[in-house]
Amino acid sequence: MSQNPFRLDGRVAIVTGASKGIGASIAQIFAQNGAKVVVSSRKQDAVDEIAAEIVANGGEAFGIAAHVGDSQALQHLVNSTIEKYGRIDIIVNNAATNPVFGPLEESVDALEKIMQINVKAPLELAKMALPYLKEHQKGVIINVSSVEAFIATEGLGCYSVSKAALNMLTKSMAKEWGKYGIRANAICPGLIKTKFSEALWSNEAMLKYYLKQTPLGRIGEPEEIANLALFLASDASAYSTGGLFLADGGILQ
Repeated sequence: MSQNPFRLDGRVAIVTGASKGIGASIAQIFAQNGAKVVVSSRKQDAVDEIAAEIVANGGEAFGIAAHVGDSQALQHLVNSTIEKYGRIDIIVNNAATNPVFGPLEESVDALEKIMQINVKAPLELAKMALPYLKEHQKGVIINVSSVEAFIATEGLGCYSVSKAALNMLTKSMAKEWGKYGIRANAICPGLIKTKFSEALWSNEAMLKYYLKQTPLGRIGEPEEIANLALFLASDASAYSTGGLFLADGGILQ
């Protein structure tokens, strides 16, 4: 009987934005499938809590606080991971920001911060981890993007621009780093029930409109994105790179 291709035994994964929502779910499912997981977010107590939950459930995890907008913090994250586990196999760039919801002309001042967190930070972290991702010729980068990269939603203009850029960054990573055995893919969720998107799904009128546009007629759960991340991190997707994987309930159909 062949080995389960979804298992991540012996691999080390860094997951950013992992103190709640999609990131926490990804960290948990990776650990359930054998990975050693570095749980990272801005606050140490928050990542320690998720890491403790993983350990209590029989997994292996370690919390390292890091603000992805700070290059020194990202380098500390990489260095601490190597010090703890000796290798890096998987990077999940899940941390993101969207400090504004409103007209495009009122969002210009926030654009630099949005691009810093949503686009530059994933590239910086991947670059810092690149020597280790190369080492075993099976490195994986997963960028958590958004369905908003493909559509223009009023009030989310700069966020959409950043996620469209992240999608092209993903393709560029796949193109340039495939020669090192590194695969890069992006997950593009629709509306998922997380704290990050609460302003959308807690608004009754907005939720009603969204569900009307969604063939499956519901919003998604963080675990559903985590399951897709497991596929992309594992050997089950060994021939998939440069892909933009929708998990949007069919809204783009």
